Amino acid sequence: MLVVDDDPVTSTRLDAYFSNEGYEVLAATNGEGMWRILHAEPVDVVLLDIGLPGKDGLELARELRAHDERLGIILVTGRSDDIDKIVGLESGADDYVTKPFNSRELLARVKIVLRGNRNRPAAQERNAYRFGRWTLEIGHRRLVGSDGSRETLTRGEFELLASLVRRPGVVLSRDRLMQAISHRAWDPNDRTIDVLISRLREKLEDDPKKPELIVTVRGEGYLLAAEVTAL
Repeated sequence: MLVVDDDPVTSTRLDAYFSNEGYEVLAATNGEGMWRILHAEPVDVVLLDIGLPGKDGLELARELRAHDERLGIILVTGRSDDIDKIVGLESGADDYVTKPFNSRELLARVKIVLRGNRNRPAAQERNAYRFGRWTLEIGHRRLVGSDGSRETLTRGEFELLASLVRRPGVVLSRDRLMQAISHRAWDPNDRTIDVLISRLREKLEDDPKKPELIVTVRGEGYLLAAEVTAL
């Protein structure tokens, strides 16, 4: 495990706790130190503080995800706004925790991320899914319209839409969709899923206020109301 945090108290606390749990803990205070360690040591998961000097945690998370698709990335942040959570997930992180955090909860999230990333198949799935007048290109995380128009998706938008197109006609709860994009349970006060659905509708629907593709099933969740062809 690599802890990237410029607060010595937080780093010391995490080192002590996770070392006691059997983890080998490395530490860095900024992006440069992080990369030095990553190039020299095997790392399975990075606990990355957002408020770092120089490049912040969001920018570093994007670089880490581009560097290694299977690396576990958990953002540690003092921000609790829904938009900040969405930006964090879309930066490439697997999950996030908000300060002050409970060490046991963080340990549980680390285990979930590690288990999910280790079980992630190396083989590519279908290259694309066609539905309505759209094709979702998996490798490029991109929507292509029948008229040739293209819409680039953020990580959160892509993960959410991919979950829907893989199960057309099936109602997916907010909890299930939250698990798909962040490995965490949905909190009724968290509007992350609703915000991402709204963004997708703006890109997919002829009239986002009267959606015909991504349909809300009140009290249950969302479904993709279209035939899907795997390409």
